Amino acid sequence: MVEAHAKFGGIEMEARIYDVVVVGGGAAGLSAALVLGRARRRVAVVDAGEPRNAPAGHMQGFLSRDGMPPADLLAAARAEILVYGVEIINDRVVEITEGFTLSLAGGRAVTARRLLLATGAVDELPDIPGAHERWGQDFLHCPYCHGWEVRDEPIGVIGTGPGSIDHAHLLRQWSDDVVFFTHTYPVTATEREVLEARGIQVTDGQIAELSIVDDRLDAVQLADGASIPRAALFIRPALHARDDRLIKWLGFEVDESGFAKVDATGRTTVPGVWVAGNASNPRAQVITAAGEGSAAAIDINNDLVEEDVRDAHQSVSAARRPAAPSTSRLERRSQ
Repeated sequence: MVEAHAKFGGIEMEARIYDVVVVGGGAAGLSAALVLGRARRRVAVVDAGEPRNAPAGHMQGFLSRDGMPPADLLAAARAEILVYGVEIINDRVVEITEGFTLSLAGGRAVTARRLLLATGAVDELPDIPGAHERWGQDFLHCPYCHGWEVRDEPIGVIGTGPGSIDHAHLLRQWSDDVVFFTHTYPVTATEREVLEARGIQVTDGQIAELSIVDDRLDAVQLADGASIPRAALFIRPALHARDDRLIKWLGFEVDESGFAKVDATGRTTVPGVWVAGNASNPRAQVITAAGEGSAAAIDINNDLVEEDVRDAHQSVSAARRPAAPSTSRLERRSQ
């Protein structure tokens, strides 16, 4: 393994040089590592172990893996990439310096020819007692991920913004018993009329807390004391990139929500840097993120091949170039 030297906190460290360093060990990052490892690239995955879907007991919609616990998928994926010589580093990036040298919390440094960020996104949950405890269980965000499991059950939707209305209409697909809790969203007369036309009850007032009985959501408690029985509660949460420090260090363009702007293969506006999964596409499900990681890996490998070809050609050209005559020979000719 080639090594370089980097400084972190004033201390010089040896940094191993990889073809690609993947930051983030979720579906996108591990899928990319699998493709790159099979392409015989030197690959390291730096993973802090904080997947977005960790609270969920199962993941859905992943063909051949429907219903598998997310942790089981990651364990299987890790075992697969190790077969191809990919190195997994359980650590956190604390600094990125010029030349894609990554300093890690554990004191190690790694340098990459190419960099893939697959660090995911973070859901911003409302400050409602019980919300964090039930997140991913019966306080949910994605109808396509969880709708089937709560079909025909009493469902609630929290109003936090205009997108919440769309969420309520979408969830009506899975249940005839849907209540829209206005909470902090001022529903317009037209929105209320359309919701009620679809059989969605509109309940005004802020939510005070989630009532939990026998480790399950039992009801939604309102600030006025009303209690509305519900088996599941959905929200369209606000999202932000998991680690915006990486974005600032690397300097690529982001959209109005702070997510990376990328092309169809995950390329950012900074040469040598790709982003895949929720870090650029917050709506990506697990199977989508895995596909984006694969697409990014193929593009990264193609980019490395182009560089390898250029380097080889320049090396051969330099070797064939006639050496400049030495000064002593020039002097002899002049005599």
